[in-house]
Amino acid sequence: MSFARVGLRSQMGVRSLHTCTSTPRLPRGVSRALAMRASAVRRDATVSANETGGYKYIPGGPVLKGTVNDAAETYPPHKSHGSYHWTFERLLSASLIPVMGTAAVSTGSAHPILDGLLAVSLVVHSHIGFDSILIDYLHPRKFALLGPLAKWVLRAVTGLAVWGCYEFNTNDIGLTELVARLWKA
Repeated sequence: MSFARVGLRSQMGVRSLHTCTSTPRLPRGVSRALAMRASAVRRDATVSANETGGYKYIPGGPVLKGTVNDAAETYPPHKSHGSYHWTFERLLSASLIPVMGTAAVSTGSAHPILDGLLAVSLVVHSHIGFDSILIDYLHPRKFALLGPLAKWVLRAVTGLAVWGCYEFNTNDIGLTELVARLWKA
């Protein structure tokens, strides 16, 4: 059944451009100031530079609860996070260079403290790197089950690595001797 048969075609989409009379006409002889005051409601109804759609501008944009616009959880400041954490990571990475160089030129049996320092710094450096990967790609907010599970797997593997380094340093040649042998090989 077509629209023309029903009689709706002549009414659909047809509207004069000048039928909107939202602003009432002012009588003749009204001053310009009164006219501006009368049109103040219309000026306030438009979106100004510091408002968006009737809502006051909030730095960072409007926050809609229950959507992807929810802010991430904020925690109280702590020295082990933020810039201190980043600085610690950089210092640890930079300190591995002289520790590896020292391990390459010394003998392993004479330096058990160097063995322990090398083991701990390598394991902590690796743990921080893998933890950063998990934070970036398996965030618990998006992966509710896999994210925390991966963090616990990383903690278990880090614990096993510390235990393995301890066993290697106490019952075998040690990491310093291993680095020296690999350097000469």
